[in-house]
Amino acid sequence: MRIVSLVPHATELCFALGLGAELTAVTHECDHPPAARELPRATRDTLAPGLSSAEIDAAVRERTSRGESIYELDRSLLRELDPELIITQALCPVCAVSYEDVAALAGELPSRPRVIALDPHTLGESLADVRTIAQATGRRTEALALIARSAARIDRVRLAVRGARRPTVAALEWLDPVFVAGHWTPQLIEYAGGIDLLGAPGEHSRQLDWPTVAAAEPEVVIVMPCGYDALRSLHEARAHADRLAELRASRVVAVDAAAYFSRPGPRLIDGLELLAHILHPRRVPDAPGVALEL
Repeated sequence: MRIVSLVPHATELCFALGLGAELTAVTHECDHPPAARELPRATRDTLAPGLSSAEIDAAVRERTSRGESIYELDRSLLRELDPELIITQALCPVCAVSYEDVAALAGELPSRPRVIALDPHTLGESLADVRTIAQATGRRTEALALIARSAARIDRVRLAVRGARRPTVAALEWLDPVFVAGHWTPQLIEYAGGIDLLGAPGEHSRQLDWPTVAAAEPEVVIVMPCGYDALRSLHEARAHADRLAELRASRVVAVDAAAYFSRPGPRLIDGLELLAHILHPRRVPDAPGVALEL
C-alpha cells in the first residue's frame, strides 16, 4: 500500500506498526524514527525562519484568521506518488496542512486515496488511533501488541507513583503569549502523580496571562513549547526567566515537547515516564529524554 503521512505522529505510528516500507512521503517535520528523515517531503513551512515566539504567534493568528494553514502541500509530488492512503488531521490548524485541501486533492488523484484524519484529544483516543490505522492497513496483530505494550507501561507508572504526595504542576505550551497545555497533557500529569492546576483533560490548550498562572501557585512548572526540543525549550525558558521567577515555583523544568508531548503518537508513553521521573525521581528513577532545570 502506498501511504502518505501528513502529520508527524501518524508517521511515528506507521513505523511502530511496521509500515515504514509503505510510506512514500511524510511532512517536513517528520524526524522520528531516523528512517523517516530519508523519505520525500510532502509539505513545507510558510512561516519565515528565525521568528520569535511572539512573532510566530502573531503570524499563526493572521494566517488562521484568513482560513489558511501555515503549511503547504507539495501537490506535484502527491500526484506523482498517487497514494492509496493519506493520513492527516483536522484537530489543529497550526499542526498540519488543511484537511479540506487534502480531501480536495485526494478527489483529483487517479487512485482516489482514502483520507483518514487522526484527531485525538486524550491519551485513550491516541491509543484508539492505533486501531484506526491498523484497520486501514491490515496490521491488527501489530496494533494489539503495541497497545498492550503501551498499556503495560502506563500501568507501571501509575503503580510506581501510587500513594505519593502529588505536587501541583503548570504545563506551559507557549510562553509569549503564555498558553497552558490541554488535550492529553493534563491526563499524563495525573497518571505521573501530579496535579495539573490549569489544564483540563481533553480540552484545547488555553491562553492565559502570567498573573493567572502565578495565582495558581504551582510547585513545578514544566516548559514544553509546542514543537520545540529540550534545548530550545530551555532557551525559551531563559528568555522568559523573569516571568517564570514570578511564579515562585520550586522547580522550572524544560522538556522536549516535540518528541514527547506535542505529538499524540506512541512516544506519549515516553512523555508519561519522563513526567513521572520529574515529579517522583525516587519512584521512577529512569525515563526517556532529559529534563533541563532552569
